[in-house]
Amino acid sequence: MRKTFQLQVEGKHPDRLLEAIKHEIRKYIKRERRRELPEGSDFWAFDTRFGTDKESAEAVEFPAITGLIDGVAKAGGPQFYIELLARPAQRPTRSERPAGTAPEEDTDAQ
Repeated sequence: MRKTFQLQVEGKHPDRLLEAIKHEIRKYIKRERRRELPEGSDFWAFDTRFGTDKESAEAVEFPAITGLIDGVAKAGGPQFYIELLARPAQRPTRSERPAGTAPEEDTDAQ
């Protein structure tokens, strides 16, 4: 998805428009995650760029999208550009994970 969303449309309430935009983005993400994965992949990762327009878009972390959209809307920006590109990815094995990121065992459950 490569799209510029307008945040100020005549005749539409800004809050409803913002929710409709977020819904469209979530719908796209769900649709992409339903696609069949290529052999050797575990999940769909998303390469994400965000900015006020296409030329100023910068790479951002995928979970930060909603906060960035809210920030532009609160600042009164007229539009924003988002680029979401799905790519197959594979989760790292335990030996490839950085130290300290493995889940801790629950010792109280015994």
